[in-house]
Amino acid sequence: MLSVPRLYEKMYARILETALTGGFLKRKIFFWARGVAERWANEKLAGREPGGMLARQYAIAQKLVFSKLKARTGGRLRYFVSGGAPLSPEINKFFYAAGLVILEGYGLTETSPVIAVNTPEDFRIGTVGKPIDGIEIKIALDGEILTRGPHVMKGYYNKPEATREAINPDGWFHTGDIGVLRESFLAITDRKKDIIVTAGGKNIAPQPLENKVKTNKYVAQAVMLGDKRKFPSMLIVPNFDQLEKWAMKRNIIWTDRAQLLRMPTIQAKMEKEVNKELAGAAHFEIPKKIGLLEHDFSIERGELTPTQKVKRRVIDKQYKQLIDSLYEEAERTGVTDQHAIA
Repeated sequence: MLSVPRLYEKMYARILETALTGGFLKRKIFFWARGVAERWANEKLAGREPGGMLARQYAIAQKLVFSKLKARTGGRLRYFVSGGAPLSPEINKFFYAAGLVILEGYGLTETSPVIAVNTPEDFRIGTVGKPIDGIEIKIALDGEILTRGPHVMKGYYNKPEATREAINPDGWFHTGDIGVLRESFLAITDRKKDIIVTAGGKNIAPQPLENKVKTNKYVAQAVMLGDKRKFPSMLIVPNFDQLEKWAMKRNIIWTDRAQLLRMPTIQAKMEKEVNKELAGAAHFEIPKKIGLLEHDFSIERGELTPTQKVKRRVIDKQYKQLIDSLYEEAERTGVTDQHAIA
């Protein structure tokens, strides 16, 4: 089965929601099984075969929990394939631990379209796999991924200037993506044009940070902004199913989602959840202000590509008033790049 990461993100969120809304025993079993599966996955990914007590516990975890998850996907699925946008390593590892392998790959329309892909034999989470046969990859001095081979297009139709910009005289195609090679496995960091450079000169790759935040059960979508600004900010679309349940348990009353998102209690809650997911990030990478949106980003409004990639510049323009207000509030309250969200 082939899909973009958004499907796996939604599946992951639904699995967690089902576990958390179950009874005490159901939750206990799920998180025990998840812990066992995590240890099992660590052994397998390190090239070791789990044995002894861990192997027996994993067999029980499969029977009690993960067999049901496999049944929900049809019961005969060999593996998923993910492409079109980066997949969160945390989500990939969860499915791998459950026995549902997601093979992440990478390519562009100009490259026919596959450059690299994980396979059942050569598999590493956090990468898009090794180059397929006959394809060359190298990393430029600025970190951009270059590729050469028979998969690269001849050029853009009737656009010689654009073709010269994309393909150098030696035949290397400039992908526009930033990445690294790790023992022949290619890892994508971000789009070159999406790298945020703060006013203080700090370079921030937003996609890995956004992917971390999107693993939180209260978050549906996240976009980091802040190019040429003093510090980064982030726009968040909450997972309203989870957030509204949380609010109702605390007897918070609201008439519509816009009113809910304006409440200081809700803003503090979402800031806390974002901060929790980014606990290991560098100080300058942490968004100092959070803006909450009441609707998803969409293809129809031009905010997402057909493969669900964020159009960062469109979002920056579309929500300029909200974004500017975040920085204006920061100026008034004395928030600088030396302060983190509470």
